[in-house]
Amino acid sequence: MDRFLNGIERTGNRLPDPGMLFVYCLGLVLVLSALFSMVSFSYINPRTGEALQIANLMDAEYLTGLFASMVKTFTGFAPLGMVLASVMGVGIAESSGYINIALKKMIRITPDKLLAPAVVFIGAVSSIATDAGYVLVIPIGAIIFKAAGRHPLAGLAAAFAGVSGGFSAGLLPSALDPLLQSFTQSSAQLLDPDYQMNPLANFYFTFCSTFVVTLMGWFVTERIVEPHLQSVEVSETEAETTSMGSYNAQENRAFNISSLVLLGMGAALFALCLPEASPMRTADGSLTAFTSPLMRSIVPLIFLFFLVPGVIYGRMTGTFKNHRDIMNGMSDSMKTMSSYIVLAFFCAQFLKAFGDSNLGTLLALSGADLLQAMNLPGQITIIGIILLTAVVNLFVGSASAKWAIIGPIFVPMLMAVGISPELAQAAYRIGDSSSNIITPMMAYYPVIIVFAQRYVKNAGIGTIASMMMPYSILFMVGWTAFLLLFWALGLPLGIGATYAYPVM
Repeated sequence: MDRFLNGIERTGNRLPDPGMLFVYCLGLVLVLSALFSMVSFSYINPRTGEALQIANLMDAEYLTGLFASMVKTFTGFAPLGMVLASVMGVGIAESSGYINIALKKMIRITPDKLLAPAVVFIGAVSSIATDAGYVLVIPIGAIIFKAAGRHPLAGLAAAFAGVSGGFSAGLLPSALDPLLQSFTQSSAQLLDPDYQMNPLANFYFTFCSTFVVTLMGWFVTERIVEPHLQSVEVSETEAETTSMGSYNAQENRAFNISSLVLLGMGAALFALCLPEASPMRTADGSLTAFTSPLMRSIVPLIFLFFLVPGVIYGRMTGTFKNHRDIMNGMSDSMKTMSSYIVLAFFCAQFLKAFGDSNLGTLLALSGADLLQAMNLPGQITIIGIILLTAVVNLFVGSASAKWAIIGPIFVPMLMAVGISPELAQAAYRIGDSSSNIITPMMAYYPVIIVFAQRYVKNAGIGTIASMMMPYSILFMVGWTAFLLLFWALGLPLGIGATYAYPVM
């Protein structure tokens, strides 16, 4: 296994810098789009209902528009604002010392042997906050492991596995549930116009999956990844050497008061969300709908929930003597994100061109067409869908975008052979989550590289891929087996869900 992972790391690190990789990929998309635009396809684009046509991005008009909209594409890149706003809030809590003492207390009460499952579990649960776990849980996972005297990249890997590999798991419903349900139901209605599906149709399965993902992540972290990282030296200039075992009475008092304020803010938010007429709900009373004010306020809430206790703690301990110290704390947190901002610029241009070309749609449709032609038994078909979704995820990162493309093909196809839309959606979620952690095309992958470089200067795509490959393989196999076990035992997938669809 060590030789295998070392081979992945060596090969991956021979790749260009991630920023240049996106530049090369952009050039490849431009060339391929010109070539495939001359080919006629029989596929129907499910998003438009028209024949699929690859757009020629080498057209002078498109290239002119691409250059003219570069700044708008960059500033409109969704992960950019989320990452920077969240990091500013977390930066205040870090620079004040609030997170440091919180970790000291956590390490005091958490046995060293349980740090790995705790980090993976918290990562999986963070799916309730949609993408916020990428910029919140992952760096904290590295800090916790470093503070406990363990390799920080092992903590980063465990957190990344929980957040991204376990994205479709969770103890509470998230915005992803109604988002995917809307696509699944509309896809099912292509075959059965009266078909209705509950947004929590996979909730029981995803709830139980949280613990399965935690156990698998724990095993991989301690048996494979952490031993593999023993030879990887941590950069002393970036690694914190602060003792995590002690704190004085003033720090303890400041932490307790800051934490009480944090709990009060949480209680106030809960009270605000509780009434049916709450301004944090949608018009129909939903809190977890993707369009609800609560879901759209996740990043500002993270900013405030770290900023306020961080400022209180800093003022009480003297870390922040005036408002300039607070602003400097935010500025310092931005310094570590400069390389990510550069990466985000090129990543945004590539993703825009790739989406405009329809090449991703062609890959999804051709793969789904092949699976349909194979006419395999139900269990094998489900495994095939999981594998195909994982492969498509290497090219199309967005969970909703992929399902919008392949859902209208997968769902009616499976209904025609007696497999329910709810089961098809559960299979899709496994394939999507399991391969999230190994695709550099995922929007947050550059962020993970930047976090890793805080501890290992020469960390690159190969470093992350070699760490995350074992998680991806075990998640794919173990989670698929868990779904098949659920199916074999007849356990309910979620509210109003079934496994079978009556074939006429």
